[in-house]
Amino acid sequence: MLEATYGWYWAADALQAGGANVHLAHPLGVQMFQYRRVKNDVRDASDLADLLRMGRLPEAWIAPPATRELRELVRHRAKLVGVRSGCKAEVHAVLAKCGIQVLMSDLFGVAGIELLGRLQLPAPYAAQIASLRRVMDDLDFEIDLFAGMVRGQLSAVPGYAAVQNIPGIGPTLAAVFVAEIGDVTRFATAPKLTCWAGLTPKHHESDTHVRRGRIPSRAHGWSGGPRSNRSRPSPRTAPSGCCASGSPGVVAATSARSRRPDGSWSWSIERCATATCAPPWITRPGRSHDITPDPSPGWCRSCMS
Repeated sequence: MLEATYGWYWAADALQAGGANVHLAHPLGVQMFQYRRVKNDVRDASDLADLLRMGRLPEAWIAPPATRELRELVRHRAKLVGVRSGCKAEVHAVLAKCGIQVLMSDLFGVAGIELLGRLQLPAPYAAQIASLRRVMDDLDFEIDLFAGMVRGQLSAVPGYAAVQNIPGIGPTLAAVFVAEIGDVTRFATAPKLTCWAGLTPKHHESDTHVRRGRIPSRAHGWSGGPRSNRSRPSPRTAPSGCCASGSPGVVAATSARSRRPDGSWSWSIERCATATCAPPWITRPGRSHDITPDPSPGWCRSCMS
């Protein structure tokens, strides 16, 4: 048994190669360990063993090496894009310090590059912008390189092509879905997938009082969900021919918000619909806040908290 912590890949592979049945403890499921008066490796190992023995160990899926390698490519490309976005923000900051107004929507488009080329700035500011532009050129090369590597690995994956039939999902986001979800057959239903992805709202219930809150912030990292409250569209129908007929659907819903007496917002689910013509691992509402599980016996209520 391992805890999904720093550098667990090689340990899990070595144990599996030796014939061991490896269990990977999910860090979010064992957070209660930090509230003990005494916390050390011995106590942690003992408590994890007790949870496994009782069948209550919160386990994480051990992705096969091929999936982990794909994830490394996708995640590294995302990190490079983040670094490039930071460089662009620094260029805007330098121009703001010099009192230069940027009138075009894209400073790094054709018109923006012409503006940067004809600016007469003090030497320190000009050198900073020139340095940032060189770094961005190098990052562009690396981003394109890793994007090509990802496309090469996913060219023969049917789900990668199918998910791109959904409006708003292109090659980059489709690669994120395929890499992060991995083997979709490990999810019995679409609601369990949305629960795993963290796209379900918080649910607190006591007696007759039910309170539903926002979706967990950890879901925004890979799902591309919004960080601001915007208008909620109605559920959409998946495009025809996007997948095989009869595939399990995904859950989409509309929601409404109301102001509580204390001034905070309260969200309520108005409608829930299950589509039937999309692959079971696609979450495809207009906003990620609009996803809620279809109330059914198979829904894991504990995962909503």
